[in-house]
Amino acid sequence: MRAACHYTVKARHPASHFFQVTLHIHHPDPQGQLVWLPNWIVGSYMIRDFARHIVSLSARNAQGLFLNVNKVGKNQWLIEPHDGDIRLEYEVYAWDLSVRGAHLDQKHGYFNGPCLFLAVGGQEKQPVTLHLEQPEGVQDWRVATALKPRATLASGFGEYEAPDYAALLDCPVEMGTFDELSFTAENVPHRMVLTGRHRADKSRLARDLEKITSACIRFWGDSAPFSEYLFQVMITANGYGGLEHGNSTSLLCSRDDLPLAMEPERPGDKYRTFLGLCSHEYFHAWLVKRIKPAVLMEPDLERENYTPLLWVFEGFTSYYDDLMLARAGVISPQDYLELLSQQITRYLKMPGRRVQSVTESSFDAWTKYYKPDENTPNSVVSYYIKGSLIALCLDLSLRDRTHNRVTLDTVMRRLWLDFGKPGVGVEPDSVQHLVESLSGLDWSGDWRDWLHGTTDLPLKPLLEARGLTVTLKADTGAVGQTCATLGVRGQGAEGGFQIQTVWRGSAASMAGLSAGDLIIAVDGLKVGSQLEKVIATYAVGDTLCIHAFRRDELMQFDVRLQAAPFETCVLTMPADGEGHDRVVQWILDK
Repeated sequence: MRAACHYTVKARHPASHFFQVTLHIHHPDPQGQLVWLPNWIVGSYMIRDFARHIVSLSARNAQGLFLNVNKVGKNQWLIEPHDGDIRLEYEVYAWDLSVRGAHLDQKHGYFNGPCLFLAVGGQEKQPVTLHLEQPEGVQDWRVATALKPRATLASGFGEYEAPDYAALLDCPVEMGTFDELSFTAENVPHRMVLTGRHRADKSRLARDLEKITSACIRFWGDSAPFSEYLFQVMITANGYGGLEHGNSTSLLCSRDDLPLAMEPERPGDKYRTFLGLCSHEYFHAWLVKRIKPAVLMEPDLERENYTPLLWVFEGFTSYYDDLMLARAGVISPQDYLELLSQQITRYLKMPGRRVQSVTESSFDAWTKYYKPDENTPNSVVSYYIKGSLIALCLDLSLRDRTHNRVTLDTVMRRLWLDFGKPGVGVEPDSVQHLVESLSGLDWSGDWRDWLHGTTDLPLKPLLEARGLTVTLKADTGAVGQTCATLGVRGQGAEGGFQIQTVWRGSAASMAGLSAGDLIIAVDGLKVGSQLEKVIATYAVGDTLCIHAFRRDELMQFDVRLQAAPFETCVLTMPADGEGHDRVVQWILDK
């Protein structure tokens, strides 16, 4: 493969947080070569303006003479007409410790392609090569990336190749002194690299991940769409996040999320969360990286790419991530129901579900979901959460209406055969047509209500028909107990309790309290972080005198307490019998 463009990435002084990038363009446009940097990264639907981190840029010809470079857009540069090779040099500031950006210090280096690699206009479909240079004065760093090596050292530094610019962007790079574990799932080699201080039981991690990845590959009913897979994990004090790629994923986790040697056989809550994150991003290797919305088959990386389908691609993945843990035998069916009850609780605590449909949420991800403010809970529904519960409703309904002949698993495998393997984009109506074709039933009413409406999903009747007992209760009370609430979310702050969100229609909202207000006293007594406990000592209907600072002005509010809504879900499975078997049959797909 002869590369049309060659990149070199250096980190001469990691403590300075700058990557130095050189781009050799062998056949520039003789009329003037345009280069550009993506404004967003696939999988995270928000304009991030990565070009703002480029702090210097220059171009030279083969003789070393400077060429004129004009900035023609926020992320675009035009190099003066030139017939020979061009060498473009630029620096990128890298201090974003996330799965979307670039980060460099004395401990490690990490970057996503959209942050570093300028595209050569008109040559995006041409082969490219990349040379990773080992930082000066650093002897023990290694490289972990899913890029195809071309000529590399044992450490991983050296030359890599990609068939085109898009493939280059889809393989983030981790370099540093990381730990590593490996395992094989369904004859496919897998690796996980762990960057950051930790005491994780790597044997336990490898054992559990092998079960999960094997279950996932078997789920799709075909061989894996990659020849090897890499998990890149950055460990911090309290991190969480993930971003999917074609044959790898980048994860950010808390140190406490990883299993220690004394981890019980039943995973604790934090470790279960980490395994769910791994499962989620791994499932994306099929759903969103191969099975894609039509608009993302050839994404425009300079502007928003709108789709109403994120409820499928993120929501269905969110349904299967925990379900795959149960099917892999890593957690029990009862543990899965606990996770499901938490998801339902999150949905019920989202007032925005009565305002925004899940298709609207998908379409508006660029401007609403990824740019939250104090009113977001009141006006936005998560396409992750509601999408996962639509998947649950669809799965249970398919099983009931077709007598288990068709399940959501059936739909997903057909999606893979019809759209993933041949590389055909999914249109807004593709999933409905597929469900109706497989089941032989009309789903237009359900589609209208679940996807385009704002009425609550029929979770309770569907779960009870499966054999579960569904109980709803208030946050601070027992089942059936009515409790008083102010209707705010916030936290203790210096001098009082800082309101972050006021629920629409709540007692606080009716009294005029607002986000940002600092509550300092209730009925003449000072309060702090224990505000909720203070409110719990009052009865529904009581009127309280609340003093709060708004900016630097002291204000008084008379608040009449309301009943706390029953939004906390508890799912109970029968101990044995037919009901128990029906639940297990659905969860484990037996």
